[in-house]
Amino acid sequence: MRATSPRNVSRRSFLATTAIALVLGVVDSHARSISGSLPWQPGMADPPEPVRPGPWQFFTYDEATAVEAIIDRLIPQDDLGAGGKAAGCAVYIDRLLAGPFGESRQLYMKPPFAKALPQQGPQSPIEPTARYRSGLAALDTYCRANFGQKRFAELTAEQQDALLHGLEEKKIELPNIDGYEFFEQILQHTIEGFFADPIYGGNRDMVSWKLIGFPGARYDYRDFVKRHNERYPLPPVSILGRADWAAQR
Repeated sequence: MRATSPRNVSRRSFLATTAIALVLGVVDSHARSISGSLPWQPGMADPPEPVRPGPWQFFTYDEATAVEAIIDRLIPQDDLGAGGKAAGCAVYIDRLLAGPFGESRQLYMKPPFAKALPQQGPQSPIEPTARYRSGLAALDTYCRANFGQKRFAELTAEQQDALLHGLEEKKIELPNIDGYEFFEQILQHTIEGFFADPIYGGNRDMVSWKLIGFPGARYDYRDFVKRHNERYPLPPVSILGRADWAAQR
């Protein structure tokens, strides 16, 4: 399990080495197009809709409990900051699955389907919503059969880590699904939720950006571009702006 494996890297260095590429990738995966003829006019863009607090939109209560337990082992809380659950990663995944991505609305989903290289992404008629639902059900079945009828969230942290390591290393098989693919999917979405702009429901209070010194969606920070190996001194800014700006409106 990448975020908790005993390697010679700190939590901060792990996050820093993946942050920029992931932030850019998440922004790209959620990008909307500007329609209309040139020249573009103000207000013609189709911006992302902010995720609002509220009940789960895709997960059931039991599914959400399992997902929150999983992501808190993938990115556990420590002295550097909040873990995956507190950062809102489960909310990010829930809203992701409840939107167009969950039903693969913007993907070509017709056959033929062939085994793809890892960099080519999933080549399957199975939609992300079905992958999550069947994956979480299979995980629950495995836990109940091997841990005295306990659900994943009821296991000890050591048992949870061992199970996740087993899935990642292909040493544990889940019934009727590919456990490794399920692990990789939820790991990828957990990291996305941790680093994405808070407008998508994760990275609550910009916790990951503060941790790595990422400036966020600031309009201009050219004065700092050539100041290498120096921590950016200003607080990060979301696409939504900053809370103190909103209070002044």
